[in-house]
Amino acid sequence: MKALLAIVLLSAGGLFAQPSISAGGILNSASYDTTMPVTPGSLVSIFGSGLAAGTAQADSVPLSTSLGNVNVTFNGIAAPLNGVFHESSFDQINAQLPWNVPTGAVQVVVTNNGVPSAVQTVQVGQFSPGIFATNGAGTGQAVAVNYPDYSYAAPAGSIPGAATRPAVVADPNGLIIYATGLGPVTPVPANGAAASANPVSYTNTVPVVMVGGVQAQVTFSGLVPGLVGVNQLNVVLAQGTPTGNQVPLQIQIGGLTSTSKMTIAVASQ
Repeated sequence: MKALLAIVLLSAGGLFAQPSISAGGILNSASYDTTMPVTPGSLVSIFGSGLAAGTAQADSVPLSTSLGNVNVTFNGIAAPLNGVFHESSFDQINAQLPWNVPTGAVQVVVTNNGVPSAVQTVQVGQFSPGIFATNGAGTGQAVAVNYPDYSYAAPAGSIPGAATRPAVVADPNGLIIYATGLGPVTPVPANGAAASANPVSYTNTVPVVMVGGVQAQVTFSGLVPGLVGVNQLNVVLAQGTPTGNQVPLQIQIGGLTSTSKMTIAVASQ
């Protein structure tokens, strides 16, 4: 029976093998944290084998639910896709978890060239805080920029080709942090649609931001206008915030705390 099933799948998919989602392979696209759920409206990454026949990236918004002949569903709801990648050792899909997916145990299916994967279950929660990293690896230098020059809050000269300088304690201009997984927003954009600048989508819950263990003042928490599924936090670093080249940056929301392995550079006034 198994051999017959394999033959049927190969035939139906035009000689494409059945996609396979790795166990625990559906993660927050910023943090890749295996200990957290994923969250509606956020960006997620799906890892496995046979998920894509090649590499394709979305070049416009709203994001399509089909990219490179790949489709993904969460409880039967089609997910907007922003990238599919075929690598020698693994395949990866970057997607937005649709806003209308319920919380709880959710069934995920990837279809590649008409061949569906076996169902993989993922836990969906209201929050899943993750800060983007400049290296895309979920740890290290955070994607956090100083306002108004948008230089990275990193040691001078540490990112080739980019302007960098430490964030400054108590600077009223503040710091902008880019993240995903901060939960429900108002108003809610359509699945796959870019967030609007008018009206702005604010998070229903304002998270706590900790810099070196000291709580920062959050002056804005919402979605980044023009992007899909990306959160923006504007903060002012409090007096007493530790200084240095690798000061931990964390988000706390809904009883969850992002990893302490994300850092920024901080200087005194």
